[in-house]
Amino acid sequence: MRIFEISRSQVSEHASLAPLAVPGACSAASYLWISLTRDEFRAAQPEVQQILQTLCQTQLVDLHVADLLNDQLPSHYDYTSKYDVLVFRRLATGNGAETNNSSEPSVPQRPSRGGPPVLRRIDTRPVGFAVFDRVLLSVHPEDGTVRDAFAARLLAAASSDDRGTPALDVRATSARLPTSPADLMLRIVNLIVDGYLDMRRELTKQLDHWQTELIDPRSRFTNWSALMEARQSLHRLDEICEDQRAAMQDWIDSLETLPTPQGEVAQRERELIMVRSRDVLEHIQRVVHHVHRLEQNAETAVQMHFSVQGHRANDIMRVLTALTAIFLPLNLIAGIFGMNFEFIPLVHKADGFWIAMSAMLVIAVVLVVVFWRKRYLARTR
Repeated sequence: MRIFEISRSQVSEHASLAPLAVPGACSAASYLWISLTRDEFRAAQPEVQQILQTLCQTQLVDLHVADLLNDQLPSHYDYTSKYDVLVFRRLATGNGAETNNSSEPSVPQRPSRGGPPVLRRIDTRPVGFAVFDRVLLSVHPEDGTVRDAFAARLLAAASSDDRGTPALDVRATSARLPTSPADLMLRIVNLIVDGYLDMRRELTKQLDHWQTELIDPRSRFTNWSALMEARQSLHRLDEICEDQRAAMQDWIDSLETLPTPQGEVAQRERELIMVRSRDVLEHIQRVVHHVHRLEQNAETAVQMHFSVQGHRANDIMRVLTALTAIFLPLNLIAGIFGMNFEFIPLVHKADGFWIAMSAMLVIAVVLVVVFWRKRYLARTR
């Protein structure tokens, strides 16, 4: 459980929920980020509802509470007149994407015997967000990797602002602290989507290895079960990203239906939220496009594999046919002189054997030269 009170200039972390339920405990110019795991949210649900009632004059409905507690829920978006609910699936720990965003060093995975580990271990967990005017409630899996990674960034940005030093990110919209719960939620979602973008290099490396093995005519590819599992993983990743894109598109459509805020500052904040929402949507579309391209590359590699094998079989059959055609006249001559007739030319001559062998050799050499000129015996590179 981590609770942050965020204003435009500072970030403070609270140790518990109980003091925040008192009216006036939170400043009017700040908002709260309450991040809990599912078990913590299930245990602290009355305190959370009391804080929401105090700060936002509303509470989570039962169906949205059930959605936030559901560990199998796909990415989707829902809303009420008081708050919005967004569920976004992120990569589970062990896929190499989340651990790279945290402060702890990632442990390299051991390659599995059945196939590449990245393609076979694409697993996701839902992260739920409830966006209020003054509260962002986020419900995470038990590891809370994304929450801790973004909390470290948030505290680092706040400390840099206090010292008067610029943040590491040169973009003006990211150098400042989040101005609202919606802005904070979009930044966390952007961190989740970046984990999928980081997978592209590993996915491409693994599939390129298989493509090289499939296209090589001297290798006999037998790892078809791992390849099928990889294709199923890509299809599942495509479905996950499609759900994410649909949820984010619904969020953007909901923002566009809201009335235009009054004041230049409020309009500017709305525009920044729209820009950040479209940026997250564009990142998701990039992941979907890359997954589609990987699927097409895998399909093309399989088709090229069978084409290469078919071409190799055709070369072998062409060579065998040419050799058969060379030996057919020789078999004919041997069959003629093997007949049980008493009077056969050259049979009773002393040099008849050498004449027949010379004729057979000349015929064989002529046929080899003819077939070589026609490239029936040429080796295809």
